[in-house]
Amino acid sequence: MHNLKSKILPQLLVIYTRYLIGAAFVFASVVKIQGKRFTTIDGINEPINSAWHMFETLYQSGLWWKFLGLGQIIAGLLLMTQRYAKLGALMFLPIVANVFVITLSYDFKGTPVITGLMLIANIMLVLWDWDELRVLVNKTPVIPQPNRMENMRIWEITGLALFLFTAIYRAGVTGYNILLWVIVCLAIGIIGLIIGLYKYKKTLNAKI
Repeated sequence: MHNLKSKILPQLLVIYTRYLIGAAFVFASVVKIQGKRFTTIDGINEPINSAWHMFETLYQSGLWWKFLGLGQIIAGLLLMTQRYAKLGALMFLPIVANVFVITLSYDFKGTPVITGLMLIANIMLVLWDWDELRVLVNKTPVIPQPNRMENMRIWEITGLALFLFTAIYRAGVTGYNILLWVIVCLAIGIIGLIIGLYKYKKTLNAKI
């Protein structure tokens, strides 16, 4: 794992996995915090064992619905900051595991594949940081080298930009266009990647 953490591609994969699943949680959380339905239709007249009825029940709970959204947005933000991603991955794990089991329990068709992949990705993030997180099981943590590309400030700035755009766009736009959201997020991510690789290469050249 130590050799893997020193390579550029695995570090980039971890960084952008944090962005991806973090942004997905932020996107899903904003409407809950606003006290709005997650779906475009209500499930009042749907069968009691249907997914739509379950969503309606959660929505009608009021405080719990907003609390769920708050938990999701905090976990997503922590992941996207990169600096606090370890805490975010731990907080994210029980939430996404719960979401995965819910999608298995109801007829969500292909959704369990998506939530299952998110759960696997989250477990991989925890394993990536396990050298430091092992202190939670009473073992001596191994502190990584601080000069790794993963720790560059550009990733924090990119994560903040992605978070702010996602939260503001989801909260302020009625009839949002999910394709537009994806395109803008991709553009922000690519710009961050270009700047990050340039700065990292510049740092390596300065050491030669």
